[in-house]
Amino acid sequence: MSFDGAVTYAAVKEFKSRLSLGKIEKIYQPQPEHLLLIIHTKQGKQRLFMSASSNHAAAYLVDQTPENPKEPPTFCMVLRKHLGAARITDIVQHENDRIIEILLETVNELGFSVNKKLIIELMGKHSNISLVDMETGRIIDSIKHVSIDVNRARQSLPGKAYQYPPTQEKIPFTTVTEADMERLVEGQSQPERSILDHIQGISPALAQTIADCGDGKACFAKLRDIIGSIDNGNITPVVYLDETGKPVDFHVTPLSTLENAYRRLTFDSFSEAAAYFFKNREASNTVKQKSNDLLRLINNHLSKLRLKTQRLNEDLQKARNSDKYRLYGELLTANLHVAKPGDTSVEVISYYDGSSVKIPLDPKYSPAKNAQNFYKKYGKAKTAVKEKQVQLEEVSRQIAYLESVASYAERAETVEETELLRQELIGSGYIRYRKNRKGQERKNRPRPLSYILPSGKTVLVGRNNRENDWLTLKRAASSDMWLHTKDIPGSHTVLLLDGAEPSEDELFEAAAIAAYHSKGRDSENVPVDYTKIKYVKKPGGASPGMVIFTHNRTLYVSPKLPDEEMTR
Repeated sequence: MSFDGAVTYAAVKEFKSRLSLGKIEKIYQPQPEHLLLIIHTKQGKQRLFMSASSNHAAAYLVDQTPENPKEPPTFCMVLRKHLGAARITDIVQHENDRIIEILLETVNELGFSVNKKLIIELMGKHSNISLVDMETGRIIDSIKHVSIDVNRARQSLPGKAYQYPPTQEKIPFTTVTEADMERLVEGQSQPERSILDHIQGISPALAQTIADCGDGKACFAKLRDIIGSIDNGNITPVVYLDETGKPVDFHVTPLSTLENAYRRLTFDSFSEAAAYFFKNREASNTVKQKSNDLLRLINNHLSKLRLKTQRLNEDLQKARNSDKYRLYGELLTANLHVAKPGDTSVEVISYYDGSSVKIPLDPKYSPAKNAQNFYKKYGKAKTAVKEKQVQLEEVSRQIAYLESVASYAERAETVEETELLRQELIGSGYIRYRKNRKGQERKNRPRPLSYILPSGKTVLVGRNNRENDWLTLKRAASSDMWLHTKDIPGSHTVLLLDGAEPSEDELFEAAAIAAYHSKGRDSENVPVDYTKIKYVKKPGGASPGMVIFTHNRTLYVSPKLPDEEMTR
């Protein structure tokens, strides 16, 4: 749980120090469940970001204003009406819960001073942001409307009296005494569970961190140290990352349960840690969702193409077994006197090997017409063999192309990369065309990945097939070295040489980079072909990224990037 009561406590302390007496200048609603207040303070302009999204329930200060819709949503318009030029008089936490209240003073339509309250509830799927009239206690509007059909006990609708979420009869963590802690910890088989069940505002990870201190006195001292560091502004916010660099959790104090399992990043302020955590986690989830959407579409096309391949092979096999029609035609022509009109078959002796051959006949036609029909079937079958082979080659090229795009989608690390792949599939006709926004062409200029080898040489790697074409056919010089995994979908990789000859180490290092940016990333001894750019050609009409090359040699390497140890 990223946002527990302790984190909310730290957030309120930071907001009070930076936003108190600030004046709201602008209000934006970038997404349906996100809100941004731009506040003018003595310290300068501040941006307070809030989210009631179930997977992004948070409130923190940000440096940039996100892109906003042209037409502001209704809730945004209501806030602009009621909070335009409002001044922040105080920011408080409700008890020790995950609820932040921003108290505001503004002027109504008649010029009278009125007080309103913006209540931010950071409770997972139950998160909400509500504007409340402090005089009447009624909700003016909420970012999420909760009707009686959704929650019988607590509705959130304009005009309804605001109700706090039900209490859980726990001790607020700021009022816990040493005696309370000793009672909860001493003699307990699971002290962390006891802390979690009886103290308000404590998450499971923080409860474990406190319980790891041992006896009740030490646990109480640990809790007071955390509260004291927040009160004094001496917190060390941390974000924990997994092996892929994806944020797992964050807090305003190190968490013992995560220390040994994940890599830790420290930050100077709560908002910096929260912004990093949510931005990178959301970006990672967005990339995964978008890449999965692309992979689903690509796999649908691949399934159809593989079925088409199976049927073409069946048709081709039938066409290749057409020699019997030529034999039937020849033998029937030589034995027209044996067959009679109306016969359904005739048995003749083959003059090739002396065997008896039974020829099926269509009784509607004469023996001569039946012979002609056999010659026609034979001719069509021979033509079909050539046509089916051409079709199989085309389907094979399409499968190879889509498999290469799928490998890029699986390795995509940014939203931009997935969008470029989508644009590539649109250009190739696999996705229906959608008109790009103005300036999209400039935004999608090629920007291949770049690596510097220990020798100082540069290696460029395409991020998609269109970028591969640009890199190989336009960016690279004829004397540069081109690398690609052998018979494995991967990126075009170019070692820039400026006319020089590459050393053996440079070739192995560049090959390791090429192997890393391929479907063989998790393998060892990956084969990588390399040759000069001048020997790489693109056939006319070939799919993006598809090339042919000659004068190539092969290296076997383990996938590595330059900052890692290279192995041959």
